[in-house]
This record gives sequence, C-alpha cells and structure tokens, in this order.
Amino acid sequence: MSIVKATTRYEAWLAENAKLVPADLKLKHTYMAQSPFSFLRATFYRWAQVWPKVCPELACAPQVLAVGDLHVENFGTWRDVEGRLIWGVNDFDESFPLPYTNDLVRLATSAHLAIAENHLALAHEEACQAILDGYRQALSEGGGPFVLEQHHGWLRELATGVLRDPVQFWAKMEALPTIRGDVPMSARKVLESLLPERGLPYRIAHRVAGLGSLGRQRFVAIAEWGGGHVAREAKTLVSSACFWANNNHGTQQILYEEILARAVRVLDPFVHLRGRWIVRRLAPLCSRIELSSLPDRREEARLLKAMGYETANVHLGSKKAILALRRDLKRRPAGWLHTAAKEMAKATLEDWEGWRKA
Repeated sequence: MSIVKATTRYEAWLAENAKLVPADLKLKHTYMAQSPFSFLRATFYRWAQVWPKVCPELACAPQVLAVGDLHVENFGTWRDVEGRLIWGVNDFDESFPLPYTNDLVRLATSAHLAIAENHLALAHEEACQAILDGYRQALSEGGGPFVLEQHHGWLRELATGVLRDPVQFWAKMEALPTIRGDVPMSARKVLESLLPERGLPYRIAHRVAGLGSLGRQRFVAIAEWGGGHVAREAKTLVSSACFWANNNHGTQQILYEEILARAVRVLDPFVHLRGRWIVRRLAPLCSRIELSSLPDRREEARLLKAMGYETANVHLGSKKAILALRRDLKRRPAGWLHTAAKEMAKATLEDWEGWRKA
C-alpha cells in the first residue's frame, strides 16, 4: 500500500472516531513534505504498518505497554505536586501493547534522521549505542525518574534554555486566536475542571502544536489568575494507530493514564484523561522540548542515553514482561539497533519521497 493510500485510509478512520480540523490537517500534510524527520513524527500510523514488515524478527520480541510514537522530540518537562521540575517522555497518545523493540528502534530511527538533517551532531552508531546503554542501565537499576531540582544539572541546563523563556512563552499564548465558533461543552467542562478557581473568566483559543495529532481538535483555555496568566489544554484522543494498522484487532482502549500509572515516574498532577480528552497544564517549563530549543553546547550522547533510560522507565511498568525482555535483549548481537534503525530510516525516506511526489 502506498503512503498516499495509507494516509487516506487512516484519516478516513480517524474522521469516524473524532471531529477533525480541515485546515490543521492540510497543514500537517505540508509539514509531512518538509523533511524526513517531520514526516516520521507525523506518520506513526504508517510506522505501525511498515515496521513489522521491515523488522519481522524484532516484531516478535516480548511485549510491553509501549509509548508507540517515540522519537527524540517526544520528551519534555513538567512540575510535580512538590513543584519540582521533572523530565521524561511527554506524549503517550499512541500507547499500545507492543514489542519493547518498537520504542527503541523508533527512537533510534528518529536520531538517524535528526543527524542527517544536522539537528544532532554525532555518529549514527554512537547515537544508537547511547540509547542502548541508557536502556540497559535503567533495567539493571530498576529505573528512576529524572528529578532536575537536585540532580542531572546538565539536563536542567538543556531543559531551561532561552527559547523556553516565560516572556516568550506567554507572548505566544496571548497571540493565539480566540475561537469564535462553537466549542464542545465536554471540552469546556474538562478545561474548567483544571483551572485554579471555579468561575474564573477565560477565553478559549486555537493552538497548532505537534505533528502526530495535528488535525484533531485542540482547545486552550487562557485566564488571568493571581497576577499572571494560566493556561490549560484539551486535546482529542482516539485509539492508537496500532489498532487501525492491525485491522481493528487488539485493544481499542485509550491507555494514556494506564501507562502513566505503571511507569517508573513522578506524575504531572495536571495531566488527566477525561472521556476522549487529554487535559494538561501549559506553562513555560511544562511542555515538549524541541531540538531547535536546545543550546548549541550540549552533551548529545548523554542526552540520548537519558532518553534510553527513560524508555526503560516506561517499559518497567510491564513487570511481568521484564524477565523475558532482559533475556531477549541479552541475546541480541552487537549493532542490532543501528542496523534496524538504518533499515527503518531507509523505509521512511522512501515513503517521504513518495509523499513529496504526490
């Protein structure tokens, strides 16, 4: 099946399960043509189709409750109930029971493509080895959350770069256009439930963000409280694209909160699944970290190792699978992740070229 046909079919399925925003979907199609890295981020539904065919042996590895749509820009920071700054995986929209190898190969493939586009400056083999080193270390230690207040100073410096400055952040929030049309009552209710006061006046704005979920409804409530701005976002969720790629086999349940609860993690108290809405606080340091926002001087191998460690933090939530996972990982030959990522990067490039031509 061509990438064009796969996209048409997936979006038809998506439209049956959620109300779409045509202008945002058109914008997503444009972003998909811009670069292979953007294409990878936007097309997890295609990955779910292609990966088992390109890497059939890896697709038979022990299953965990996986992130699914993992990549080097699916990491960010949030504040926990104590106000501490935490770093980790930022988005679990596509969570699904998958071989543990899926998340590792997708993360490594995204690193391959980011290196090719000069977003990262290290060798492909070094990137893959750093991811694996971090993953293995977390498995041996039982994992551990990344609390940036007292530890991981180097990561704290990366996470609090100038492009995440509060003045710039709130200027962007203020510039978001107010929605003039109808907003679903269910969205209003979930947004209001997370505001700091009942009855607080607010406006609802339209926000374009992300790539994988671009095209779905996304509403942001912006209010004044306690001398400054506060913002809450509600985004439509549907079943993982893996459910669609498997011809509607497997669980149709949205597993966002389950994977959060099971992972080795310090939770964000403002992230909640309410019906079909995932609701969260938006703030300068409560968001995803883009590679472009990182300072020029950074320890990239160390960052990828942390990403590998955090991936294991998520997988460790599938406790019954860990023994089999460790055995499987131990028997894998040297260089297996680099080889698989190289093959998936090649398949992604072929699809990207097909999309651009179309």
